[in-house]
Amino acid sequence: MDFALTDDQLAYQKMARQFAQKELKPNAAEWDRNSHFPVDVIKKTGELGFLGLYTNPDYDGLGLPRLDSAIVFEELAWGDTAIAAYISIHNMVAWMIGEYAKDEVRSDIVPKLVSGELLASYCLTEPNAGSDAGSLTTKAVKEDDGDEGYYILNGEKTFISGAGSTDILVVMARTGDAGAKGVSAFVVDAHSDGISYGKNEQKMGWKAQPTRTIHFKDVKVPAKNLLGSEGEGFKFAMKGLDGGRINIGICAVGTAQAALETALTYVQERKQFGSAISKLQSVQFKLADMLTQTIAARQMIYLAANKVDNKDVHATTYCAMAKRMATELSFDVANQALQLHGGYGYLNEYPLERHVRDLRVHQILEGTNEIMQVIVSRKMLSEGALDSLR
Repeated sequence: MDFALTDDQLAYQKMARQFAQKELKPNAAEWDRNSHFPVDVIKKTGELGFLGLYTNPDYDGLGLPRLDSAIVFEELAWGDTAIAAYISIHNMVAWMIGEYAKDEVRSDIVPKLVSGELLASYCLTEPNAGSDAGSLTTKAVKEDDGDEGYYILNGEKTFISGAGSTDILVVMARTGDAGAKGVSAFVVDAHSDGISYGKNEQKMGWKAQPTRTIHFKDVKVPAKNLLGSEGEGFKFAMKGLDGGRINIGICAVGTAQAALETALTYVQERKQFGSAISKLQSVQFKLADMLTQTIAARQMIYLAANKVDNKDVHATTYCAMAKRMATELSFDVANQALQLHGGYGYLNEYPLERHVRDLRVHQILEGTNEIMQVIVSRKMLSEGALDSLR
């Protein structure tokens, strides 16, 4: 088993780190303080292919494996957690449309998503349907209009990243009976009549990307904008969540890496009682644990990404394990980095308090970590599963 990165992977890693170093890291604190969504900078990543990392190459995407994409997301998150996380969401939407939309729709929209001409949001969560996505109530009713049919969309989505600043929405809506089999997925123009947006939520972290509720009132959606067939939306959502869990996990790792590097520099410069605090064994032990945790989290994400790339039957279970482990370990690394800074770590002038705030939500997104435990334990309890997961 070779854990070394390939030349191509190293090249993508370097390109992403250079972009993060130049465009993201120097501005992250200001964007956070001002709740500024840097659309212009996000669009620049399209020039590098970072807005279509694993999108269908027939429509200008790079078509990279999930592992290669994760390497890029980690470096972007090293620069700015919130912006990297949004870019990962945009990638998920571009991938979903590129895989499941009708040719006339994806040939028009996907190249524009990949280039950054259009930005996208993903609309699954509802006020009363979070982890239980199969219970969503947003409804799409098919209507006829001559030869060109359309759906009438009504409902509400909440906690939508980028909402109000994006152009394309992938919306999960009910077209059939109750339960997962009644859910379908649609490509929706974010500027359609009947769409309105709530206030930008005042969040603990991720302040650099807007989060709003979206209201749909008699919104006309062309029938051709249905992804796949009616009733396949939940299946697409679950496939998207495997990749989404890898993405949110690796963005946490990138932030942990940034926090670790900041802490390592600080403890070598900070002097107490006549010498650098890095000479204290208690500090050395803490640093050793932080590095171990960061590497363990990264490797678990890499393993899950490999399972997805190879279409392993247990990929969903590995993604759940990896997401939970990576987000919890990474949060602990950032929190310990703040602790090493003492009172300075608590100041907005230093990046540690932002890392801690930004990372906290990663234990909630893409299914809470408690839901990850449910997924893993259910698999473990199925007959013969434990042996096959070794």
